[in-house]
Amino acid sequence: MDSLKLSILKRLYFSNPQSIAELSSTIGKSVPNITNSVNKLLQAGLIEHAGLAASTGGRRAAHFAPNADKLPLILSVAIDQYYTSVAVVDFKNHYKTEIRTAAIDLKSPEAYTELRALIEASLSEIDRKMVYGMGISIPGFVDSNSGKNNSYPEDAPLYDLKHQLERDFRLPTYVENDSSAIAIAEHHFGKAKEVRNAMVINLNWGVGLGMIIDNELYRGHSGYAGEFSHIPLSNLNKLCSCGKKGCLEVEASLVAAIDFALERLQSGEESSLKHKITSDGRLSGNDLLDAAIAGDQLAMEAINRIGYMLGKGIATLIHIINPQKVIISGRGAKAQDILLPQIQSAILEFSIQRLSKDTTIEFSNTDHIQLLGSTCICVLNADKSIYKQQLTD
Repeated sequence: MDSLKLSILKRLYFSNPQSIAELSSTIGKSVPNITNSVNKLLQAGLIEHAGLAASTGGRRAAHFAPNADKLPLILSVAIDQYYTSVAVVDFKNHYKTEIRTAAIDLKSPEAYTELRALIEASLSEIDRKMVYGMGISIPGFVDSNSGKNNSYPEDAPLYDLKHQLERDFRLPTYVENDSSAIAIAEHHFGKAKEVRNAMVINLNWGVGLGMIIDNELYRGHSGYAGEFSHIPLSNLNKLCSCGKKGCLEVEASLVAAIDFALERLQSGEESSLKHKITSDGRLSGNDLLDAAIAGDQLAMEAINRIGYMLGKGIATLIHIINPQKVIISGRGAKAQDILLPQIQSAILEFSIQRLSKDTTIEFSNTDHIQLLGSTCICVLNADKSIYKQQLTD
C-alpha cells in the first residue's frame, strides 16, 4: 500500500490537480485501490482537496493536489561548468529560501569545498529536519543509478558526488546529468509537456541534449545517450574539450560565442562588450547574451554564428528521431529572437522538408529550469521515507 501512496504523491507532484479516475488511468491501478490510498493520504494531511473537475454532464469529480505544508522540502542543486545555484523547494515548486548562486569552476581543486559551503549556507536558512534529500544536476557522464560522474577520475571529489554529499549532510542524494534533468523538467512542467517525442537542447557553456521518446527519457544502452555536442559537424580545426576535432560544441555553444567575441574585441572592434571584460580578460555568458538582446552588433554576430550551427545539428536530429518538438532550453534560450532565424535557415538548408515541416522549434520560458530539473530528480527517485512518520497504514 505504501508504494501506491508514493506513486500517487509523485504523480500529483508532476501533474496536479487530478481526480481519482485520472490517477487510476495514469498509475494503472483500480479505482477502489486508488480511492483507498487517496483517503489515507487525505487523513494524513499529505494531499488536499483542490476543487472539482469541469462538468461532463454528471457528478463533478473531486480534484486533489499535494499539501506542500505537510510534505518535506527538497534541496535543489544546479551545477554547470562555471556556476552553481542552490535553493530549498517545496512540493509545489515554491522556493523556501533564496536562490544562492556562486561562481564555482568545476576544474578547480576547491570545487567540492566551495559546493559544500554553498549547500551549507542554504540549509542554514531553514529547519534542516524538514529537508528530505538533495537533487543534483551536473554536466558529464553521470551514471544516474550509482550517482557517479565518469567525467572525473575516481579519486576526484566530484566523481562520487552522491556518496560524498550523503556522508557530509546525512541526506539522501540523487545525481543526474544536467541536460537529462532539464529535459525531464521541460517534459513535466515546460514546453515539452504532453509531447510524446521531444528533443530538449541545453544551450549553455556547452550544448547538451535530453531526449524524450515515447514519453520517457531515453538513456541508451550505457546510459549516456544525448551527447549532442560531440556530433562531428564543425569544419574548424579546433580542439574540443573532449580532445577531438570537429565537434559541434566548438561552434554551437556559449563558450564558442564568447571566444569569437573576445577575438574580435582584441583585434580592435568596437562594442559595448569591451566594458564588460574582467581584469583577467574574461567575458561572462550573461553579459554576451544581454548585449546581443540589447542590439550590440558584435554580440549579435556571435550568437548568430552559434544559431546557424545549432540549426545544422537540429537538422541531423530531425532526420534520425523525427521529433514533434525541438526545445531550446538552458542559459542561452533567452536569445530566442536572435537564434531562431538562424536555426530555421540552417534547418531549411540541411534537412528534408518532408521530415522537418512536422517538427516545431520552441524556446523554453521556464525560469531556473535546471534547478527545477534537480527537484524533479529527487522526487522521481524518492522512496517512502520522504514522508517521514506521517504515512501510516
